[in-house]
Amino acid sequence: MLVLAQHNKAEAGVTNAHFLKGEIEHVPLPAESVDVVISNCVINLSTDKAQVLTEIARVLRPGGRVGFSDGVAEDRLTATERAERGGWVGCIAGALSRSEMIAGLEAAGLVEVEVTFTHEVADGLHGAIVKAVKPGSARRELPLVGAATGGCC
Repeated sequence: MLVLAQHNKAEAGVTNAHFLKGEIEHVPLPAESVDVVISNCVINLSTDKAQVLTEIARVLRPGGRVGFSDGVAEDRLTATERAERGGWVGCIAGALSRSEMIAGLEAAGLVEVEVTFTHEVADGLHGAIVKAVKPGSARRELPLVGAATGGCC
């Protein structure tokens, strides 16, 4: 992912982007140093989702925003039913339910949490767009510092 990101950065002529290698449970950035966190289908792969959501809140500046896509289950499915619908590689079995995702982000201190299903990938499991905000002063216009994670979906 880092090689691809560096290639795309060079191809686009971008000079103000930096990429770091790290674990989503322990982002190698200081607290309150990021304006925006984006992620594409990787949170469901972590075995410690509460730590991931806490880490997102930790690195966000007050007023910072979260926007990511991930697999999210309907609340009616148990963890066993989610696992029966797919494997970890399929980005399905590790999905939180909608209520678990909202509760986890709120427990991490984020507000204005939204989980919007975009498409069904299996019975009761959906691709979803998740948004949240860290309370505090309004976000700054410039410079914009972001943290991103890449995943399988």
